[in-house]
Formats: sequence, structure tokens, C-alpha cells
Amino acid sequence: MNYQRLFLSGIFLSLFMLSASAKTFIIGNDSTTVRTSDTDYADELEKIRMHMPDIEVGNGISFQPKNKSYKLTMRIRMQNLVDIDFNEKFEAQDIDARVKRLRLRFDGYIYTPKLTYLVQLGFSPYDMKTLPNGNNNIVRDAMIYYVPNSTWNIGFGQTKIRANRARINSSSALQFVDRSIVNSEFNLDRDFGIFGEYNQHLFGSLDLAAKASITTGEGRNWGNNKGSGLAYTGRIELFPLGRFTGKGDAMEGDYEREQTPKILLAGAYSYNDRALRAQGSNGDKLLFDQTRNLSSYFVDFIFKYQGFAFYTDFMGRISSSSPLIKSGENVEQYVLTGMGLNVQASYLFRSNWEIALRNSTIMPDKEVQPYANYRSHNQSTFGVTKYLIDHRLKVQADLSYNYKNEFVDSDYNRWQLRFQIELGF
Repeated sequence: MNYQRLFLSGIFLSLFMLSASAKTFIIGNDSTTVRTSDTDYADELEKIRMHMPDIEVGNGISFQPKNKSYKLTMRIRMQNLVDIDFNEKFEAQDIDARVKRLRLRFDGYIYTPKLTYLVQLGFSPYDMKTLPNGNNNIVRDAMIYYVPNSTWNIGFGQTKIRANRARINSSSALQFVDRSIVNSEFNLDRDFGIFGEYNQHLFGSLDLAAKASITTGEGRNWGNNKGSGLAYTGRIELFPLGRFTGKGDAMEGDYEREQTPKILLAGAYSYNDRALRAQGSNGDKLLFDQTRNLSSYFVDFIFKYQGFAFYTDFMGRISSSSPLIKSGENVEQYVLTGMGLNVQASYLFRSNWEIALRNSTIMPDKEVQPYANYRSHNQSTFGVTKYLIDHRLKVQADLSYNYKNEFVDSDYNRWQLRFQIELGF
């Protein structure tokens, strides 16, 4: 990193030297070039050097003026994906080749390091798809945080709700091509509101983290939530054997190869008052201007040790009234209430090849099953990842088998093969 910084600084100095090595004065219609003295020249160079910004290349590109009044770090990343779906006879049905994610992120501080900010934009069709109310969806994160110390912080704006482990993890830090079907159905995604976090070492090797938020309840970029209430979310995390190395609790797989066993046990609960959407902060808008009071619960467990990682995610959704949206006697829409369980395990070899297995099951409530068209939906996935530069540059492939129990036609896609390259800095 120091060589890159020195190289960039050298470019700026060289450009200045070319322009400052001589001064030109206009006298009448003539121009005269006068060489400054060595002392004046050195003084000017020193003045320029003192006012030049610091530019660092490493984890993103960072810019900071000499007076350190602010700092800006820019990062980019992309995921290029090929997805092929097969029927029961392993005949290809759909081929999807696209840029799934293309993100631009800015973070840093302004005025004081205690006042930080985060902005993240998404530019792929997957990121920018129009919301059910017609709003544009380019902004993913837009947060301002006050961080007085390492114990607590408070933020205002739009970001991820701290509920389940899989959703808190960045999509750049996964050990499969994407998150599980359980997370896709029950997660809370991003929302706009007030967010707080508290971290404390209790005793021995036990650490605690508490996270809470009060948000609009309709998800990112929704805007007007007339007729709706707010969403209230709280999460408790326990680290009985101490914190993970680096950000190991927020990155799948044991890339750090923990030298001693590490465990995370966490639980979260969210109450969304008069939700306008079928999944609370996600999903279609409920028909006929109806709302539902939705409760979501989450339990997470992580274990990591010397390249081995094990995860369990249990989550579910409850509606305070019937999950069925009716027009007369006809059911026109439903809220998928029920629960889901995800279990995954992996091992990272010294060569930075990783193999991983995941089994995910969605179990809708009995009232919803005829409209979801299955009693349960199970997906088993085998994944292979080659880490070239940790999670910043990796090649991934996974193969999944889908099975839906009862109510459904037998011609749905059973197999899914995906290949992806992740690049970011």
C-alpha cells in the first residue's frame, strides 16, 4: 500500500514540477521566461506538498486532505453470474447470464472521526428493479452515524435491519453464489429509520452485542407509508468464546482459520405494525389497501475452528390476523406465514479451495399451504469456492436440488447450476 501511495504522490509532484519549473511574465507584446531561485522553488514545492491530499489504494481508494477535516473511501464490486435451471429429467429450461450485482460504495467521516457516513448505490437490473409503488430503487444505503467510542453508536438513514445473520452478511461475503431460499422468504432487508448498537465485554471470554432499530416498515426507498405503522426490531448476540478474528461473524466460511473455537449465538424479534407489503419490508403491496401486523423471529448459531464453519438459521413470520387477502369468498393474495430452517457447513483447505453443503427448508402454515402450492419446500446445495484474494476476488459454483412436497405440479425446475465471479476492492 505504501508503494502505491508513494507512486500516486509522485505523479502529482511531477505534474507540479513541470508547471512550476518556470514562470512566464508578459511585458508588452513579448513574453519572458524567468527561472526562479532554487530557494524559492523549494519553498513552493514544500507548500504544495503540505496541501496535497493523502491518497491510499488498498481496501478501496481513500482521499483525505492534510487538515484531516474529512475522509472519503470509494469501493466498487461486481458479481457476474450464469444460472441454468433444469427440470426433473435434467433438461435445461432457463438460462440466465447477467451482471447480478454492480455496486458503488462511499464511506468515511466528516468534521470528526466520530461522525461517519455510508452511501451505497446499486446499478444492475437486479438492484434497480422498480418497487411495487413505482419508486426507483438505486439507493441501497444512505446512513449517518455518531460513534463516540467502540461501545455504542447511533445512526439515522437507510440500511440493513439487524435481524438475521444471513441478511446482515454482505452478499460479497457468502460461501455460496447467493443466500438461501429461507432467507429470501423471511428476511427483513433494508429500511429507513433510527439504528443503535451497543457492544460490551461481560466477563471471562463472554462478549455481548445488542442492536435495535425503529424503521418505517416498508423497506428501502418506499417513501410515503400512509396507513402504515412503524417496525420495531431488536437483536442480541452472545460470543461465549470471545469475538471472531477480523469480521468473521459477518463473513461466511472460516477464511481466518480460527486458532481457537469461536461461537455466536443470537436471537432477534421484529414487530411490523400495519405492514403494507406481503413480506413486511419486502414483497408485493397488499391488495385492497389492506395491512397486516407481522411478527418475525430469528435464531442464529455460528461455530468456526481451523477452517471448519457451521451455521444454523431458524426464522419465521406470524400474522396477527388471517394471512389470506380475499375478495368476497375468493383468495386473491396471501402472506406466507410459517417458519424456515437453514443448515450449512464448510471446510476451507490450505490451498484456499472451499467446499460447502447447505440444506434449506421452508414450512408454511397449514392455512397458507394450498396457495403456496407446497406443504414444504426443500433445497439442498453443494458449493465450491476458490478464494483468490479472500472474499474480494473469488470464483464460485454451486449445484442445488429443489423438492416441493405436495400440492404442486411435477414439472417445476428441480436442478439449478450457478457459476459466479466476485470482484471488489
